[in-house]
Amino acid sequence: MGGQKFQYDESGGTFFYFILSFLALILIPATFYFWPRKKKEDPVSKDENCNCENCLKKRAAMEHSDPYKGTKEFLVKLAIVAGWALLIFLTYKVSQFDYEMSNFDPYEILGVPLGTSQKDIKKAYRTLSVILHPDKETGDEKAFMKLTKAYQALTDDEARKNWEKYGNPDGPGATSFGIALPSWIVEKENSVWVLGLYALVFMVALPIVVGTWWYRSIRYSGDKVLLDTTNMYWYFFHKTPHMQVKRVIMILAASFEFEKRHNNQVIERQSDNEEVPSLIRQLPYLNEKCKELPFSRSYSLKARAILHAHLTRIPLKESTLEIDRQLIVRKCPYLIQEMVSCVSHLIMLAYARKIQRLPSIETIENCMKLSPMIMQGLWESKHPLLQLPHMTEELRTHLSRKYNVRNMQQLAQLKQDKRRSVMRHLTDEQYSNLVKVLGRMPLIDFNMKCEVVDDENSNVVTAGAIVTVTVELVRRSMSELFGDSTAKEKQGITESNDNGDGGEGDADGELEGTDDQKQDLKVKKQPTWQPKTAKGAHKGKSKAAQKNRRLVAAAQAANAAAAAAAAAAAAAAAQAQEEKEKSVKSGDGKEHGDEAESDAESGAESDNDASEAAADDDDEWEKFQQKINKREKLEGRSKVSHPVHCPLFPEEKHEYWWTYICDRKSHTLLTVPYHVTNLIHREEVQLKFTAPKWAGMYVFTVCLRSDSYFGMDQQLDLKLDVKDPAAIPTEHPQWDISESESDHNEMQANDSEFTTDSSDGEDEETRKRTD
Repeated sequence: MGGQKFQYDESGGTFFYFILSFLALILIPATFYFWPRKKKEDPVSKDENCNCENCLKKRAAMEHSDPYKGTKEFLVKLAIVAGWALLIFLTYKVSQFDYEMSNFDPYEILGVPLGTSQKDIKKAYRTLSVILHPDKETGDEKAFMKLTKAYQALTDDEARKNWEKYGNPDGPGATSFGIALPSWIVEKENSVWVLGLYALVFMVALPIVVGTWWYRSIRYSGDKVLLDTTNMYWYFFHKTPHMQVKRVIMILAASFEFEKRHNNQVIERQSDNEEVPSLIRQLPYLNEKCKELPFSRSYSLKARAILHAHLTRIPLKESTLEIDRQLIVRKCPYLIQEMVSCVSHLIMLAYARKIQRLPSIETIENCMKLSPMIMQGLWESKHPLLQLPHMTEELRTHLSRKYNVRNMQQLAQLKQDKRRSVMRHLTDEQYSNLVKVLGRMPLIDFNMKCEVVDDENSNVVTAGAIVTVTVELVRRSMSELFGDSTAKEKQGITESNDNGDGGEGDADGELEGTDDQKQDLKVKKQPTWQPKTAKGAHKGKSKAAQKNRRLVAAAQAANAAAAAAAAAAAAAAAQAQEEKEKSVKSGDGKEHGDEAESDAESGAESDNDASEAAADDDDEWEKFQQKINKREKLEGRSKVSHPVHCPLFPEEKHEYWWTYICDRKSHTLLTVPYHVTNLIHREEVQLKFTAPKWAGMYVFTVCLRSDSYFGMDQQLDLKLDVKDPAAIPTEHPQWDISESESDHNEMQANDSEFTTDSSDGEDEETRKRTD
């Protein structure tokens, strides 16, 4: 009986098979994904690109942003080619292994059929040996050895029997399990080196790699922002509930991403001691004398000066501060989004009474305003038309005076000849660049629908109900409006004009943290849906109470009318039943026909009710499927939309949007701003909030803000007619139970198949009395 034998690979055959399969498993997908490919330029998109000086400079900088890109591509190609060369060599090596003995067939070697006699086997052997003998010219030593072994196996009766029974002339062999590792790994002389390699890989290299990855990952949040920066945002936005744009810029510049200790990409030069003070002298509203930490630190002051220079469009030195500007501006979108998230969370915590200070709506909107300022390199006070290439302040003033053009849409609706005549000082190439950028800018159709999803009547909003506002965004291009003067102009966001613009506002940037402003915030107008505590609160309460009384009285009257109608219907039904019984007793022959007609009518009514119920179920199922599809769509949101024209931003940027609901009267936020990052053609967003607790008419504002462009913001008025919840009925005809029915129910209850303790005791007493 054959045994089992485990052995390491002595000849290297199985080890080569293992290396061959492992290398092919890695090499094939690596070639597909990592082989450097040249991007094919779309001629259509190339013609649509802006070719202004800043855009050309930006594209050139992006192409040369990685100086070692060519070297990396060459090394990747070399590694892939070397891997394929090794794979081909191993394949050839494996193909040359001697596997003839494993497929040993003596009949095939001698060229005789199975069951041939000894005489024919000897004859075939003599014929082939003359040809294959090594001493002959046609000889082959290897083939002659196989021939001899085959002859011996077939001429020996025992060997022939073993081959026919076991497939081996030597009889049954041991089952061999090969380990695909070379034998030198377990040799005694090499044990020290093998153990040292294991210790180096698993006890030194692996812990270092895992520890480094863990240390780096715990320092950042999910949005690539340092946790220390997020904590700083939480502190300052909680400290100052009402914050102006200048203060937001100060906090943004104090982010730890711009400090050398937290970011190795930051470069500190000796020339900064001369260039930064020279730049500060050109910026009048920088507030460089602020002593508050971390605003007074050198890295924060440098970043703030570079941001102010970026917004003022002051050219910087290419080899020093321009590199720092690109690094700082590149980090700003993530940091601004983190600011918006922190302020919205603070507002929700204030609503939940977890913190005392409620940040105002102006604070979070100023954070949002900062994003297009950084993208376009303009202060908020500048005109939106200056985002276009080759547009100057003089040209913008001329457009406003001659054709009353105040925004992008009006410029797009201007007729071609008029627009070209006003810009006649521009060359054809410059005018073409301006029209290209204008035509690619977004035109958003902003619509909404309000409903109470989980209520029977979704169009009626009751106090305290969960209101769902579905915002629909349809993205078009400004090129659709070229020459169309009939298009309706979009409604921009109207807000209080009390924010500093940073460039032309007050020189004092610390005003919002003073005690006077805190006192002003205490007397700020209260939200309209909260109960009033100031003067006139009793009047409001009395009016609300009177209205509630009227609504309750009306509800009671309606309930009484419904009860009377139900009672009349019940009386009519009882009278009809009595008449039917009389007709039955009198033997009226028409009864059967009437019953048949009533049965047919009831059957038709039941069929109609069933069809209506089935239709309602289908509608509900379709709505449910739509909700599931929306949820799955939101879970897989991408961050690709339309590219933004932002020549001063060092990277490619896509259009993102914020949408939210607020109350302009009380300066409060109702919903957390939703960041729309995948608006290509059409998107729907659901915003949910709790309706006010008091009945009345309320006007809220649904806002849409762009994080890339000025002048694209829109708003819609949301009017809510909040009703008091319906009164709970205390009387209903169905609840009236007659005495006979109650007695009958009691008898049925006593006749229950389950006995209780009290019923057992009564039975025993009755048995004693009878005895």
